[in-house]
Amino acid sequence: MMSSPPTGTVTFLFTDIEGSTKLAQAHPASWESARARHHSILREAVEAHHGYVFQVIGDAFCIAFHNAADALAATLAAQRALQSAFNNPEPIVPRQTGSIIFRVRMGLHTGAAEFRDGDYHGYLTLVTVQRVMSAAYGGQVLLSQATFELMRNAMPAVVALHDMGEHRLKGLLNPERLWQVAASDLPTDFPPLQSLNAIPNNLPVQVTSFIGRERE
Repeated sequence: MMSSPPTGTVTFLFTDIEGSTKLAQAHPASWESARARHHSILREAVEAHHGYVFQVIGDAFCIAFHNAADALAATLAAQRALQSAFNNPEPIVPRQTGSIIFRVRMGLHTGAAEFRDGDYHGYLTLVTVQRVMSAAYGGQVLLSQATFELMRNAMPAVVALHDMGEHRLKGLLNPERLWQVAASDLPTDFPPLQSLNAIPNNLPVQVTSFIGRERE
């Protein structure tokens, strides 16, 4: 059953299929069924962890949670299910010459937002989570510093957080420290984040810290 809309301090999850426009053009016969399966997987994971889907635009989901722990649990469940459905050698959405491979990027951020008149009001919070998600690659999950602070002492046993350093994100005045979620059954190796840090400068970004798995 769908959760009621969280309000006040909210953890948001935004998702997006990487390269969806190209995929839709390359596989017109199977795109709609694949997209429907993607939607079903996301909704199932969100509802199982008390999330609230408040907007779907094409293949992009905007989801709100009452707390960061549920948001992260739903994110991991969704990525694992998507990995199983679309990125295995024998995925569940076949086409004549192979299979569509979906890689979904996800971003989490916690901030102030109010749900009223059927929509969320909290522009800076919503902009930030969108920018966090946009810095990721398909299959990658990024957390903002705000969400990290809520989760740093409550991480699941099989999950770690990698410190990706401070990043300048489009339209935001202050840099945002980002954290990558890492689990042994999910991809962990990605190119440098898609942030404004890609513009050459003389400030190196450190990517060396691990939270929750110091021994490993």
